[in-house]
Amino acid sequence: MTLLAACGGGATDDGSGGSAEGEKGGTLKVLQHFPYEATDPQRIYYGVQLSWFRRLMYRGLVAFPMSEDAEEGTTPVADLATDTGTPNEDFTEWEFTLKEGVTWEDGSEVTCEDVQYGTSRVFANDLITGGPNYTLSYIDVEDYPGPYKANEKQQAAFEDAVSCDGRTITFRMNKPWVDFPQAAAGMMMTDPYKESFDEGAKSQWKVLSNGPYKVEGGTWDKNSGATLVRNEAYDAETDDPEALRMALPDTIEVDIDPSDTAGELFNDRLIQDSADVKNAITTARVAPSQFPSITGPVEERYVNVLSPYVSYFTPNQNSPKMKDAAVREALSVALDVNGYVKALGGEVAAEAAETIINPAVSGSEPNPAFDHGADNDGDPQAAQALLEEAGVNTPLKITLGYPKSPTADKSMAIVKESWDAAGFDVTLSGQSDTYYDVISKPDDDFDVTWAGWGADWPSAMTVLPPLFDSRPNFSPTTCGNNYGCYQSDEFESKIDEAANAGSPEEQVAALQEADKILGEDYAYIPTEVTKFNWLRGSEVTGFTTTPASSSYPEIGLIGVQE
Repeated sequence: MTLLAACGGGATDDGSGGSAEGEKGGTLKVLQHFPYEATDPQRIYYGVQLSWFRRLMYRGLVAFPMSEDAEEGTTPVADLATDTGTPNEDFTEWEFTLKEGVTWEDGSEVTCEDVQYGTSRVFANDLITGGPNYTLSYIDVEDYPGPYKANEKQQAAFEDAVSCDGRTITFRMNKPWVDFPQAAAGMMMTDPYKESFDEGAKSQWKVLSNGPYKVEGGTWDKNSGATLVRNEAYDAETDDPEALRMALPDTIEVDIDPSDTAGELFNDRLIQDSADVKNAITTARVAPSQFPSITGPVEERYVNVLSPYVSYFTPNQNSPKMKDAAVREALSVALDVNGYVKALGGEVAAEAAETIINPAVSGSEPNPAFDHGADNDGDPQAAQALLEEAGVNTPLKITLGYPKSPTADKSMAIVKESWDAAGFDVTLSGQSDTYYDVISKPDDDFDVTWAGWGADWPSAMTVLPPLFDSRPNFSPTTCGNNYGCYQSDEFESKIDEAANAGSPEEQVAALQEADKILGEDYAYIPTEVTKFNWLRGSEVTGFTTTPASSSYPEIGLIGVQE
C-alpha cells in the first residue's frame, strides 16, 4: 500500500472517556481529509479503508481480529467462511465453506457464486481499476479478461480454477500460496460481489453491504462522504462481534473535506474538544506544529503508535548519474537520518529505518547495507571518499523529487544539506499535484525520489516484489510501483524462489536474501518508520489501534457515550 501520509506508545487511558464502554447507540463522526478512490470492494486499496470497510460493510471469507497483540492481530479468523481454509499438501489449492444465513442488505443470501464472481472481477483490470491484483499472478487461469468480456471457454476455465460445489469454494493456484488466508483477510480480492448488482466501472461508488452497516441511499459521495446506518438484514449470530466488529454506534457520519488545511483544522477542533467534535475521530494525523498542544487532558485523548509504513529514497536507475553503484552508496552513507526524523517532528513522528520491510512484517531484520546501529547521523566525508575513489566529478548535480508539504520541505532540506556536504549539488523538486503517477514514468526528470509503502498483509511478498520486481511493473509507459525502474536477475530469481516456497519459513528466508541483494545494489535507501498520532473527542469510547486497522483507530471497537 502506497503511503499517503514495535509500538511507539499507546493510549494513555482505557479510551473510555469516563463512560461505560461497549454500549450501543449514538452517532460517531469521522472527519476525513482525503477522498477515497472507490467504494467498490475489488477497487479498494487504501489501508484505512480496507480495515474500516471490513468492520462496517464488507465481510470476507476470513478477517484479522481486533486484537492489539502483534501475533494474534495478524492471524486470520473465520468470517464468512466456517474456518480459515484448508490447503492441499503443496498449498496450490485452498478450500473454504461458507456459513449459512449470511445475507446482503437486500435480504438475498451470500453464496459461493458471489465469492466466485467477486474474485473474477479483479481480472477485468481495464474496468475494475486501482485495487490489489495478486490473484492475477496466482490463480491458475490464463488469458482470462474478467466476467464482462470473457467468452464461454474463458469463463469455464476461470470457473474451473475458482470452483463452487454448494457452499464450498476451491481456489486452484499455479504455484504455492502459503499465506493465502492472510491475503484474503487483508485485501478484498476474493470478497463476494452480487452479479445482478454489478454495473462494471459504473459500480465505483455503489455499496451493497453484508455487514452491520449500510450506506444511506446506497451510493457514496466521493467529495462529501456518506451516512452509515444499521443494516437490518445483518445477523450478528452469523458473525463474531467480539473478535471482528462490535458495531456500537447507531449511525456513522463520514464527512470528507479534501482541502489542504482540513487535517490541521480537524485536529485543532479535537484539541479544543469543540462541541461539534466531541463524538468524532479523524483520519488526519496530528501535525508536528500541534505536538506542543498534546498535554494535560488532551493527552488522555491521544494515541501515538508505530504505523505499517516505511518511507525511503529510490535512485532512478534510468538516470545516467545513478548508474554507478558508488554514487548510490554515497547517498546512503551521507544521509542524516536522525536529522531527517527530527525535521518530521522527532521520535513521536518517526523512528529511523534500516530496511524497507516494516518491523511488524514477518522476517523483518536490519539490512546489512543500512544497519548503522545507533549511528544514523550520516557520514558526508566517507561518502565523498567513495565518490572520489570511483572517479566521480563533483559536485554532482542531482534532482530529488518528493510530495510537497511544509513538513516535507523541512525534512528534505536536511537531506540536501547532508548530500551537498558529500559532494552532491541537490535541487529539491517538491510536487504539489499528482505524485506517484509522475515518479512511476520511466522518463521522469528525477535522479532520486521519495516514496512510502506498507505491506498489504504481514508478508514481505507484499513489499519486495511490488516495489522492485521489474516483470509485473514495467511497460513502455510506466515502471509501476518500481519507482526507480530497478531490474536484477539475481533479485528476481530470489523472488521466484520465495513465490514457490513450500512453507512460510522457506519464503521468509528467500525474501531476506532478496532484501540483502537490494541493499548491495542500493536499490533503495530507507529513512524512517512512520508513527501515527491520533486524537479523539471526549465522548468517543474504545479508542485504540490494532495491526488489523493499519494502526488507524480500530473502528470496530469504537463507540460513543453522549
